[in-house]
Amino acid sequence: MPNDSPSGGLDNASAGNGGVRPAAEPFALVIFGASGDLAHRKLLPAVWGLFLDGLLPPDFAVVGYARSPKTDDGFRAEMREAVLRSPRGKNLADDAWRAFASRLHYVAGGYGEPADFAALGARLKALAAPGRPGNVLFYLAAPPTVFAPIVRGLGGSGLARRGSAGPPWSRIVIEKPFGRDLATARDLNREVLAAFAEHQVFRIDHYLGKETVQNIMVLRFANSIFEPIWNQKYVDHVQITVAETVGVEQRAAYYEHAGALRDIVQNHLMHLVCLVAMEPPMSLASDAVRNEKVRVLRALRPIAPECMPESLVRAQYAAGSLRGRPVAAYREEPGVAPDSATETFVALKTFVDNGRWAGVPFYLRTGKRMPARITEISIHFKAVPRVLFGALACGPLPPNVLALRIQPNEGISIQFEVKVPGRAMGIEPYQLDFGYADAFGRGPPEAYERLLLDAALGDSTLFTRGDEVEAAWTFLEPVLRACAASAARPLPSYPAGTWGPREADALIEAGGRRWMLFRRPARPPAAAPHNPPQGEVT
Repeated sequence: MPNDSPSGGLDNASAGNGGVRPAAEPFALVIFGASGDLAHRKLLPAVWGLFLDGLLPPDFAVVGYARSPKTDDGFRAEMREAVLRSPRGKNLADDAWRAFASRLHYVAGGYGEPADFAALGARLKALAAPGRPGNVLFYLAAPPTVFAPIVRGLGGSGLARRGSAGPPWSRIVIEKPFGRDLATARDLNREVLAAFAEHQVFRIDHYLGKETVQNIMVLRFANSIFEPIWNQKYVDHVQITVAETVGVEQRAAYYEHAGALRDIVQNHLMHLVCLVAMEPPMSLASDAVRNEKVRVLRALRPIAPECMPESLVRAQYAAGSLRGRPVAAYREEPGVAPDSATETFVALKTFVDNGRWAGVPFYLRTGKRMPARITEISIHFKAVPRVLFGALACGPLPPNVLALRIQPNEGISIQFEVKVPGRAMGIEPYQLDFGYADAFGRGPPEAYERLLLDAALGDSTLFTRGDEVEAAWTFLEPVLRACAASAARPLPSYPAGTWGPREADALIEAGGRRWMLFRRPARPPAAAPHNPPQGEVT
């Protein structure tokens, strides 16, 4: 049954297992697209991690489903190699693997044939524990082009069990991208909701499973020192950066039709904006949290066509170097058209038009082939009046900044001003840092582990509701139309290994601001008198 209790997904607590409730009901996880990259790199290692931590019921099963002919033993050998390549696969014990592998099964089939779905249903019935409900969690890790046929097949075969809260229950996890524009997102929503009820649907964005993303709500609403100043009276602007060092890799067939706007802005960046800007929910119940996220998306100021040049920058990486190695241009990557107009970088200025955030700009940027892999949110507070310290040699003072590191080195930093010891009035910024690994003795859990477990528990707090998806596309739709209309004009470029084009700097500098990142501070030597400022202009 859906978990919409006040405990919600953010407080999934028990006395053991690191504060996470295990899935008590037996279930089968069916992975459509089990031969693909996502299943190998993320899903099976995540299930393995949950198994090692004792968070799965004794009677769970995993059924891989794909077109490739394969035996159960062949699938198990393939998945063992995938797990060995993962962080949780180190020192893999043979007895533990044998116990896990016995729960792995495989069904070969297409995505549009009723007979193949009937065969899947028969296999699931055979795997159900005697006298126990046949709960099933379907995971669409296949290409987006087959999402609709799979959903129709599940509905037509009766495996979807539309509206059932169970037991036995059926749920479906749908990977991004959920549509490629507003019209296709609405079409996919109609297809999905014809086979499943909304409470059975879990639209996944792995960013929402990251510990620091979840901690945004705790930081804001569990600490009285932050919430009273989390508004337009005290905040000057917000910056959110999602930077990747990788290029298009083997995803050219997808990325050429997506680009950074669809791949990152519509989902990852929109989720982060929502969590930073949302009002306190009435409770931690899933719908209460998601209601507030939808209100933020609906309050985003539409970007008029005449405002596009001052609000949006798209660019594409050119040849350059990264960590001392030469890097090819995007148009030179395998599978990319030599005249491609697909953006690999986006910088965007937007506003949340409500009472809390009126007039506060949100600067968003994302790019591939950048100098470092970083996801960071920084809240830049307004500068203090120049009455006391502005006239000093050290003035004007830089504003305070609260930085949330989503990855890597997950944690929180705050920059504030301190007096340097001595007779003179010397003032410098100091960065106080909290790191998850240091504080708790271990890094945060893998996002897919948390999200798979929540889906098995029926807790949809960290998943995207249908109206939330459509609200994000509604905001982005005019941007996509403007980009299509200007497709004939060449995109600006930036050398691989840099922080983006000059046009992105001009976008934020027009408001008297600069792009900044607040890396985790290096530990100063014991004799060092103070921690030097860490804000890095990028």
